[in-house]
Amino acid sequence: MIEFFGPVVPLLPLLFVALAGLALMVVDAFVKTGAELAMGTFVILALGAGLALGLWDVPVTAESAALLGRWAAADKLALFIDVAVCGGAALAALLAGGYLREHGLERGEFYVILIFSTFGAMALGRSNDVLTLFVALETLSLGAYGMVAFRRQSPRAAEGAMKYFLLGSFASAILLYGSALIYGATGHTDFPSIAAAVEAGDADLPLTLVAMALLLVGLAFKVSAVPFHMWTPDAYEGAVTPATTFMAVAVKAAVVGVLIRVFFVAFGDDMLTADAAGWPPAIAGLAAITMIVGNLAAIVQKSVKRMLAYSSIAHAGYILVGVAAAGVTGEGRGWDEGALSSVLYYVLAYTVSNVLAFGSLIWAGSRGKEAVSYEDLAGLGRRHPIVAVPFVLGVLSLMGFPPTAGFFGKYYVLQAAVAAGGGMVWLAVLLVLTSAIGAYYYLRVIVFLFMKQPEPGAPVAVPMRSWYVAAALVLSGYFVLRMGIAPGAYLDLALQAAQNLG
Repeated sequence: MIEFFGPVVPLLPLLFVALAGLALMVVDAFVKTGAELAMGTFVILALGAGLALGLWDVPVTAESAALLGRWAAADKLALFIDVAVCGGAALAALLAGGYLREHGLERGEFYVILIFSTFGAMALGRSNDVLTLFVALETLSLGAYGMVAFRRQSPRAAEGAMKYFLLGSFASAILLYGSALIYGATGHTDFPSIAAAVEAGDADLPLTLVAMALLLVGLAFKVSAVPFHMWTPDAYEGAVTPATTFMAVAVKAAVVGVLIRVFFVAFGDDMLTADAAGWPPAIAGLAAITMIVGNLAAIVQKSVKRMLAYSSIAHAGYILVGVAAAGVTGEGRGWDEGALSSVLYYVLAYTVSNVLAFGSLIWAGSRGKEAVSYEDLAGLGRRHPIVAVPFVLGVLSLMGFPPTAGFFGKYYVLQAAVAAGGGMVWLAVLLVLTSAIGAYYYLRVIVFLFMKQPEPGAPVAVPMRSWYVAAALVLSGYFVLRMGIAPGAYLDLALQAAQNLG
């Protein structure tokens, strides 16, 4: 069967999602409710993730490498990102199946946009050329803008979408300018050829450094790193919560995947990883300020959704710690596979943990009686313990409490930073300190759930009834615990992806 598809076999998950998305557009014209579309979207994306896992041990032929290698990577990192992106997007589709119906927003275009944004995210994670990177990033971003503005009558949604669109356009322009400069400096646009030109001394080094900095700025915006995070709180708060979930998990996973590919494949030479002018110190600086600002800003938030937005910024900082550590400890054109695998494991752990937290927030409120602020959660754990349990598990995992996926995510990244030596130990210390700060606002959710009571006359959140949302919480909760109790298998997949990069 595999021989039938010939050299495009490595792209089967991507092609399947694209073709199934087109079919879903046709189905949308005939179904009466969005329930069928939600389930269809979940099945399509779950099959996309399964297809990526099915291709894990299938060798890439020379014909495939020759045809696709310049534009789209066919390594295990691409498959790993496919799994993370499709898995997170599939769970977001289930959340949408319950949320949109409950709040009278059930329109089929949401699921079509979700699928094609996922297609863009998958293509972004596979990008092996700055041209492919830009086209995939815009495919992903246009869908994300639309999902933020999906609640048409909401001024907050319009404001978030406009900020996201305008700042995203500037970031895309910066990234495109960096791409043009790297072509001028090396004469190439594909990552392996850029690396070869730098290694051979054929590149204009000052121009390459400027281009590298511009590409970092463009990607830092998409991953919500400080100081390029200004759009995140408003876009996350204004969007319908399933769209927020998708942006927090699938978009971040795809951008981390291409960030790894850009800096370890294209810019992995010793000259570009030097302490003085290389990218690891720059990424370490971004990680530090992102962890500090993200956690401190999250503390003062009254909206739980806005707190989770700043929390996602802080987690971007934790991920960047692992990226910086992998760059520092690599030698020659190599990279530290253990440090890189910690980043990939973190992405997977963060995906299921965030789906659990946002999904629990969705489940905690019904139409007109939503859970928005901390006060809305007061006493909910006592009145509805079955709703509070996944919420507690989600925030504990984001906090890094054992035995959850989030604990080992932070542990592996911390271990990578310490192993990198003196240049990264300060970053490891900062990670621990900022995580301790983060414990305050995560534990605050638990305090309000079980130890507070609603003020007299205050609105009381009433949980919705949706098996779609319940199914998403069961699935994400299972993986949060499974990855926390038996992390070895998932770390092994991450290590294989790191070893197979490039």
